[in-house]
Parts: sequence; C-alpha cells; structure tokens
Amino acid sequence: MEYVSTRGSAPTLDFEGVTLAGLASDGGLYLPREWPRFSEAQIRTLRGLTYSECAVEVIRPFVGDSLTEQELGDICHAVYGSAFAHEAVTPLVQLDPRNWLLELFHGPTLAFKDVALQLLGRLFETFLERRGERLTIVGATSGDTGSAAINAVAGLDRVEIFMLHPKGRVSDVQRRQMTTVRAPNVHNLAIEGSFDDAQAHVKRMFGDPAINTPLQLGAVNSINWARLMAQVVYYFYSAVQLGAPDRPVAYSVPTGNFGDVFAGYVAARMGLPIERLIVATNVNDILVRALGQGDYSASGVTPTITPSMDIQVSSNFERLLFDCGGRDGAAMAAQMQGFAETRAMRLTNAQREGAARLFAGYSADEDATARAMQWAHQASGQIIDPHTAVGLSAAQTATAHDAIDPSVPIVTLATAHPAKFRKAVERATGVRPSLPARVGDLFAREESFTELPGDYKTSRDFVLANALAGTGVGKAEA
Repeated sequence: MEYVSTRGSAPTLDFEGVTLAGLASDGGLYLPREWPRFSEAQIRTLRGLTYSECAVEVIRPFVGDSLTEQELGDICHAVYGSAFAHEAVTPLVQLDPRNWLLELFHGPTLAFKDVALQLLGRLFETFLERRGERLTIVGATSGDTGSAAINAVAGLDRVEIFMLHPKGRVSDVQRRQMTTVRAPNVHNLAIEGSFDDAQAHVKRMFGDPAINTPLQLGAVNSINWARLMAQVVYYFYSAVQLGAPDRPVAYSVPTGNFGDVFAGYVAARMGLPIERLIVATNVNDILVRALGQGDYSASGVTPTITPSMDIQVSSNFERLLFDCGGRDGAAMAAQMQGFAETRAMRLTNAQREGAARLFAGYSADEDATARAMQWAHQASGQIIDPHTAVGLSAAQTATAHDAIDPSVPIVTLATAHPAKFRKAVERATGVRPSLPARVGDLFAREESFTELPGDYKTSRDFVLANALAGTGVGKAEA
C-alpha cells in the first residue's frame, strides 16, 4: 500500500512511513494511492466478529508489508482486548425505532479519540523500536485528542509529546485528563488563543526546518493517517450489526476537524453501504456552509458548550476536497495556499458534486443542543454529552427534512462520556453525571502545565528546547 500527499510533491511513503511522518513534507495530508474495496461477501464475513477481529480485517489492506498478519493481530487484540471498559468496545444503544447511538467513550479518557489513539501508541512503539529512533509528537487539541494521545504514549521511552490546548477553552475534566499525567515525556502547553491558533502552530512546525531538522516530528491529530484509519473500523463494526451490506445505514457525526466523519467516507469508498453522512456542527458552521453553498470561509471562533467543535479550519476537509476534486495535487496545493492567504475558498463544481453524493450538513445552536439532550433523557433514559447532542439534533433535522429514506437506521456517534461536560448536561437534563470509578480521583490529582503566549516562535522554541533536553525541564506548575 502506497500513500500520496494531497499536495502532490511530498515523497510517496508506505504505512510505517506515514504513521511516523504525520503531516506530509509539502504541507499536505497522506491518503492511500487507491482505496481498497470490500465485496458484499467480505462485509458479511465481519458479522459476529469481536471488535479486535473486525479491526484486523478492516485495517489489513492499509498496512501492506509494514506489519505481518501476526503483528497486526497482536496489536489489535492487545488494544481492544484490554484497554476498554465495555466488552463490545463501541456498543450500539437504541433510542427509538430509527435512532441509535454508537458509544465511543469506553476507553481510558472517556472519548472517541481513545479508539484510534490506543492503537496509534502501539504502532509508534513497534515502528520506533524497529528503527531504533525517537519521535517528538506535537499536537493541538480542542479537548479530547490531547488526553487520549497523552494516555496512549505516556511513559514510552522513544516518544516525547507536546500537546497545545487553548487556555480556558477546554472543560475542567478535559484539561485535568491531560495535565495530571506526570510522565516525564509529557508536556502540556496552554496557549493564548483558539484551537485554530494552536493547530496552525503545529502545522507550521512540520514545515519549519528550525525544528523539523533537529527533531523527528510526528502527529497524533487526525492529520495522521493511521489514526484516521483506525476510526474506519467502528463504521464497519456497527453497520454489520444493523444489517449491512444488505441494508444501508446513515450516520450523524459531531464534527470539528472532519477526521471522524471522513473515516465514514473512507468506509463508504471501501464498499460499506452508507446512505448518508450527516456533518453535524455547532454555530461554528463553516463546514455546513461549505457543503451546502460551496463557501469555505473562516471567521472568528465562537466559544460554545461544545468546545471540541469550536473550530473554523478543519484539517481533514482537505482530504475530501482532494479525493472529490480529481486527486490533482498541484491544484490542491494552490487552492490551500489561496485559503491560507485569504481565509476564504470556493469549492470547485467537482468538489461540491462529489461531496453532495454522500454528505449533508446541519448545525445546532445551544438551544437545539439542549433540546436534544432533554429528548434523549426523556424518550429513552439516555444521558448524552453536548457534542453527541449536536449529532442527535442534526439527525433529527435531517429526518424532519426527509433527507434520508425512512427505512434507513440513523446512528449518531456518541463521542464523549457525559461526565466530561457535567455542567452543560446538568443544565439541560437536571442530572449531574458522575465520572466512572476508573477515573473518579481525577480532581484529587495535581496538575502540571506551561502557559505560553499565542505567538508561534514561543511555542516552537519551547518544544525544541525541551525535546532536545529530553526532560521535563521548563514545566510550570498550575
């Protein structure tokens, strides 16, 4: 399996190479040169498999010669056989005759990011040990990626991780899940500004020789192909339980950086009968405008009760535009350069038409989000977090607009445990959700993080100095 950059000029890499590289050297994102395809008969063979067994089958075409079948099986069974609190890993829960939740929060940090990042941590360990190399991970988080990534790599000898989060714009649970991990290879950075600012710093580091020459940089955000690939598994795993390939399924996906919903697109490209992918956003609705009107224009970020979705620049959207637009790397590079300069972009006709075949976008303001939390509680006794509620609200809007065949089940991805957003859940439902016992002492743990101003040079220099030192020197106590 070969991987190419969306911007056309970076070297072609194998699976091991793209896992360790993260972002392509030309600033693009890696994708397989060709999509593997599953027949209906192959999809039927997934019925009745455990999650780890399903993961092996779905992931195998993407790894090529980078892992033996035994190595892949050992990694998947180690991750999905022990790191999750539910035997099904990602169980389905029925809300009413048509609506389902896919619970993705049974991992160690109570968010969907665990499903992929626990696997990614094992892949890093395997490939770095094989090469005898070290990796400096730099990442930006709007909440959940940071804690899941830190949990996955904390204590690894060959990895140093630096996670940037926007100061004051993540929930207290999300922050503490990052800042109470005291492993010496973990560095938490609270920067002034938004998630988009933090993400821009990270992307710039990958293209900056002052830091990417002395250090081998790696990514854990969904710009890393291996992480996104791991998310494809739960689309197959859930769809076959609902009748695929003999019955199509629709998904509503709370969307920020476009990675989770793009994994659904990959599953569809592989042959899974997905009727519709609903891109569910909060009032930061750039993706809804892009899909509906072709207008991908960024403005200021509005803080909401769904901070993981307070994003205007969705990195993985570039992968969709590349694939739908004819896979022209030079044209994609020019289009993204124009966006970087003007913060505005018009989708081409090919991009709009290609996306419209599968995607529909709906936004939910905070009142609609609260109503969805209330409905889930009153109709089925389910307590859901506000991000999941945005997805449920979008699913209900799509149903009201007759956007999906009435015979097709709609699965909303439940992306976080409700206890991660206790205040918002309690305001909407009157119920204050409790943290699971396995993380119940979170608020008794001591925090450690460094506060930095919002300029790029300060962030870069901090990462460079501490990565080269290979110690926790420079950390500030909260």
